[in-house]
Amino acid sequence: MTIWRSLLNRRAFLSSSAAFCSGSALSISMPALAKAVSADGWRTFEVVTSVSLHNPRGACRIWLPAALNVDTPYQRTRLNHPAAEGGAVTLTHNKQNALTIVSASFPPDARPRLTLTSQVALKNYTVDLSQQKGRPRASQAELNYFLQPSRFVPTDGIVRETALKATAGASSDTEKARAIYDWVVKNTFRDPKVRGCGRGDIRFMLESGDMGGKCADLNALYVGLARSVGLPARHVYGLRIAKSDLGYKSLGIATDKATKGQHCRVEVYLREHGWVPVDPADVRKVVLEEPPGNRPLIDELVARAHDRLFGSWEMNWMAYNYAHDVVLPGSTNKPLVYFMYPQAETSDGRVDPFDPDNFSYEITVREIA
Repeated sequence: MTIWRSLLNRRAFLSSSAAFCSGSALSISMPALAKAVSADGWRTFEVVTSVSLHNPRGACRIWLPAALNVDTPYQRTRLNHPAAEGGAVTLTHNKQNALTIVSASFPPDARPRLTLTSQVALKNYTVDLSQQKGRPRASQAELNYFLQPSRFVPTDGIVRETALKATAGASSDTEKARAIYDWVVKNTFRDPKVRGCGRGDIRFMLESGDMGGKCADLNALYVGLARSVGLPARHVYGLRIAKSDLGYKSLGIATDKATKGQHCRVEVYLREHGWVPVDPADVRKVVLEEPPGNRPLIDELVARAHDRLFGSWEMNWMAYNYAHDVVLPGSTNKPLVYFMYPQAETSDGRVDPFDPDNFSYEITVREIA
């Protein structure tokens, strides 16, 4: 295993700066994990993302987020295999954010198309908050990194003021983290009119009093509030890829199409337990979308989600990265707030990822073990 990972790291380093010829493909794979992850609750999925630019102008680029490039208690990525028809592919890696960006460039006469095949092993993730053993501890450098503010997730002013009010009376990290979680669930709502997964501008939310949004808004609020009172926290951007086995129609996908399954989760670091999964945004999704819809917080199904989603994730979901303010390699446009959706640029500029007339993509999933 050590020898394989050394080879993998070397391959990843080389591939991040190498361009590949027209029609060729580059992959990062981990076959040594195949037998190790086939038992003890692990499930393996193949996820294929296919992107096409319908009206390309001039030279074009397409970018995709690859599956998480580090092993975690909930995900082990076996394969990220991109292929560009008529283009050249590179991979760019960022270790701190567990981020791999697949970049494909196409000449003016090409019909740009990029496909990424990922294979991931997933396991339901629960941290027993009644015990304080068995969790690896993060380095101080890692914790410091996930305490930093970002462009849309500040940790001062109204953000810190709100967090201090929410955590009044809490003493331990766990009590503070739970108090912030409960505050976000109580004081926000899921807004179905928001495009994609939201903007993630938490200062605007708090100053305007408009507490509606989607996962990248509500969970970004959790991250900012946690960081502002000294709790390292990170967004975990990803994709729902299977139905929920816990009785929630709203928290999974019903078919093998995951094209609209993008979803951001959160991890918060607690001295008593290490990294802990949380997801207040999905509690609000259950409130709004679980049939018959618009359930109260005291509803039994909502209360069960509220309790479960502090300390636990159902892994019918694949993680991409922890990154914010993402600079796309070769792009002259501003950084992305987050990187979950396919992105593209032509000579006219960046393409709207929600414009199906010019930019279409499909994500399909199959369980292979």
